[in-house]
Amino acid sequence: MDKPTLLQLIHPRYWLSWLGLLLAYLIMFLPTSIQLQLGKLLAIIMVPIAKKRFKIARRNLELCFPEQSEQERKSLLSKLQFSIGMMPIETALSWWGSEKKLSKRVTYEGLEHLDAALEKGKGVILLTGHFTSMEIGGRLIMLKTPCHVMFREMNNKLFNEVMMRARIKHSEGIVLQEELRTMIRALRKNKVVWYAPDQDFGRKPSIYAKFFGVTAATIPATSRLVKMTGATVIPFVPRRDEKGHYTLTIGAPLENFPSDDELKDAQRINDIIEAEIRQSPDQYFWVHRRFKTQSNGKGLLYKSPDKND
Repeated sequence: MDKPTLLQLIHPRYWLSWLGLLLAYLIMFLPTSIQLQLGKLLAIIMVPIAKKRFKIARRNLELCFPEQSEQERKSLLSKLQFSIGMMPIETALSWWGSEKKLSKRVTYEGLEHLDAALEKGKGVILLTGHFTSMEIGGRLIMLKTPCHVMFREMNNKLFNEVMMRARIKHSEGIVLQEELRTMIRALRKNKVVWYAPDQDFGRKPSIYAKFFGVTAATIPATSRLVKMTGATVIPFVPRRDEKGHYTLTIGAPLENFPSDDELKDAQRINDIIEAEIRQSPDQYFWVHRRFKTQSNGKGLLYKSPDKND
């Protein structure tokens, strides 16, 4: 995506986007308790607007938690809707929140693992999943250590420009999704790279491993990156509690990784992310079609008797 001009960004098609950004900026100055209430309000507003996405979430929960009753999954979906409602607020905090205010809302667990890994001089892959608090989690970990962050361009040029500027301001470097060489160079310079490989990127770059017992197209990039750089892989998870306080958990580094079997390595990464999701399933981004690409076709697991979701 080419860098937009100011004239393009003030086009009427972006006026509602500008209004949304202004409201998001103002929300930052509200007390945490009010932000949480607004998250609930946004959830109520978003449910009818994003029906298709929440239908995908319901299907994902059916696939991943077959042992739960329909009522249990309905309750989980309701909690997920609140987490989705909090995402715009948390994103605004990650873009514009001050270090002083943010530092009062976070607890860190396991920072010693990150420090020890950096002492090895081979770089660190901070392995995470697409949790709903992912954006603010990235900003909060960068209060403690500089990081390179992955960036996937957005269709909305205004939002894309604002997010890119925020990431450049707060991070040590940007790694575009299609430019993994930048990530390799950063790791070889003993940098920390914030990395989330848990989405469906299609058939070409993927192999098939299990995720919650369901076959999922999984990219084997994590093990390949370690083989090329010698980097340490450390699990990283951000979680929000009911009072709007965040806990960032940095796990112990992966041992004996990678192996000589890419499928085994990909399965291990999926298992790690799955285990973290199970601790707070309502804070995972279930609205993504994680199981879209199967070896025998696309969208089959999301297909209803009369149409595809």
